[in-house]
Parts: sequence; C-alpha cells; structure tokens
Amino acid sequence: MSEHLSVFDKLLRLAVENSASDIHIKSGSPAFLRMSGRLEKVDMDPLSVDEVYAFVEHACPRQFVPTWQNDAQVDFSYKLDGVGRFRVNAFHQRGMPGIVFRHVKDRPPTFADLNHDPAVFQRLCEEHDGIVLVCGPTGSGKSSTLAAMLDWINHKHDRHIVTLEDPIEFNYTDDKSVFNQREIGIDTPSFALGMRAVLRQDPDIILVGEMRDRDTFETAVSAAETGHLVFGTLHSANAQQAVQRLFEFFPPELHTAMRRQIAGTLRATITQTLVPAMEGGGRVPVVEVFIMDQLGRKTIEEGTFEKIPAVIDAGVSSGSKSFNADLYRLIKAGLISKSDGMEVSPNPRALEMNLKGIFLSSGGIVE
Repeated sequence: MSEHLSVFDKLLRLAVENSASDIHIKSGSPAFLRMSGRLEKVDMDPLSVDEVYAFVEHACPRQFVPTWQNDAQVDFSYKLDGVGRFRVNAFHQRGMPGIVFRHVKDRPPTFADLNHDPAVFQRLCEEHDGIVLVCGPTGSGKSSTLAAMLDWINHKHDRHIVTLEDPIEFNYTDDKSVFNQREIGIDTPSFALGMRAVLRQDPDIILVGEMRDRDTFETAVSAAETGHLVFGTLHSANAQQAVQRLFEFFPPELHTAMRRQIAGTLRATITQTLVPAMEGGGRVPVVEVFIMDQLGRKTIEEGTFEKIPAVIDAGVSSGSKSFNADLYRLIKAGLISKSDGMEVSPNPRALEMNLKGIFLSSGGIVE
C-alpha cells in the first residue's frame, strides 16, 4: 500500500514543481500532466489497476466511500503535506479506474495575479445584493476568479461569507470578513439543502460552487431578493448562453414570471476562457462581462436574448465588455499572442480590425 501511494505522491510533487494544473491517471498507461493548457506524457511505468484502486481507497474520505462503491465515481480533496492540495475526481472507464487531479493553491489569487482588469470586478464586489455568475467551461478558471473577488472583499469589508463548495478549493484566512466554508457531502448533503440552511446563518455573501438545479437557483433568487449578495458558477460559453441556461431550470409556463425575477436580481455574468500566456508559461483568463444596466434588464424582461451581444457592446460605460475587447487589451499589453487571441475570438475579423485601430460603433466606423 505505502509503495503504491509513494508513486502518486512523487507524481503530484513532480506536477507542482512543473506548474501543472491537472494530472491525468489512466489504469495501464503512464500519467499525463497538463501544462500551459497542453498535455505532456510523464516518463514513468504505466500505473496498474491495483495501484489506482489503492490510492482511491486510501485517500477517499469515509463519507464518500459509499458514493465510490455505488456510483463508480466520486469527488473529494486530497492534501499532500509540503506539496499542496488537490481536487480529485475518481471514476471508471471501460471498467477500470482513473483519476484526474486538479492542483488547488491554498492562497487565493489577486486580480493582478490573474491579469484581470480590476475595475469592474471591484465594482461587483461592492454590490450589497443580487446574483453575480462566473461562467465558462470546466477548467476555465472560474474558481480562481471567484476566490480573488471574495479575498478582495475579505480585506476591504466586514462581511459574513458562507461558501458551499464541492469540494472546498481555496482556504481563506479571516481578515475583515468572517468565512464559513461548507463542503458538499461532508458539511451538508447537497447544494440545495445547504442553500436552504444558509439563510438561517446570517450571511451577507453566499458563494454557491455551482448552480446545478432549480431548487438551488430559486433559493439564490430568494436570497438576492432579501438583501444578500450571491456568487455562483454556471457552465456556459457566453453571456447569452448563460442567461438562457437559467431558464432551462424552469418549465415554459414559468418563463414569463422568471424573466422579471431574473432581470431584477441578476447583477452580472462574467464568462471566461483561458489562453496561453506569452511569457513564463501558464494561461491567462479572457473575460466577457455583461453588466445588468437598464438596457440589459429590459432585454431579459422581454426575452430577447439574441440582443445580449449588442447590449454588451452598448454597455461599455456601465462596465460591460466583449470577449474581443478583453482580447484587444491582452494582446496590446503583450500578455497573449495575436494568433492565440484570434483562435478564441468569437469574431476574429472584428478583432483584426480593432488591432489596426478600426472600431465599429452604432454611428459607423471610428478610427
């Protein structure tokens, strides 16, 4: 057993030393590390089925053992002293166990660490109520952005912040704020039940690790309507898709009523993706920001979601920002390459024009 575990400990140490974000384990194959967004094979012997099972049986918290045994998949945290913490997803594929580790840094990042333009983020952190959603695909850095926002609040304001996470990622040290971090499956059975209980815990700010179902989102809306600021994540590729996904929680006959509620409680969506950094390895988040100004609220109330991209372009003075606008900022700052920016741009032709100093406005072309 200890011999099997030492293989994993050495592998995790190697990953951290090489700044890998993820470690991929597949029974019968060598491990792979994800570095700067790309997978690199580790020069090692293939890991056997017994080795992978031995690690999961050792590391999985006892509360989650029935989940592993019954569902053949499980999420949990693993800490290796002197190395760091990892978010673990163990699963089966073709009848054999596999694991993906995500390295989680204990210290929350700052906006500067993430190369975010801090102005809009700090403004959203100053909100007293409503819902702020950080969106994007898995592995797009949503948790890091939320951690930077919560830690900024921690050092600026006296707030009671309750987080519901699956699993807990960043650890916060109370400064001006007080944190209570609750892990799904250990401290509360589910996001939905955790959200119901949190309203009795005198929170000022609530972090919901993921908006997964109608019950969780409805409770978030109720919390926002009663004076709480709610942060959450959602899997979506852009602001329009994020807003539309919220309505998928409800049957069509409720959409008219929900348009009014969502327009009244949603403060912003921040959608992001990661692009390779120009220097030093790693990746840089590129963000689209949809701030709920008067025009944004009207768009949601009327259900004209296809207008959201144009509303974002028109809402620059309110803090909204398109993906192309952030790509332009990052390319001009030398943080990402033009070719990588073009690859992820939703409108490469417009970005090319922007980089030449040509911008389209409602009144025509501005140079």
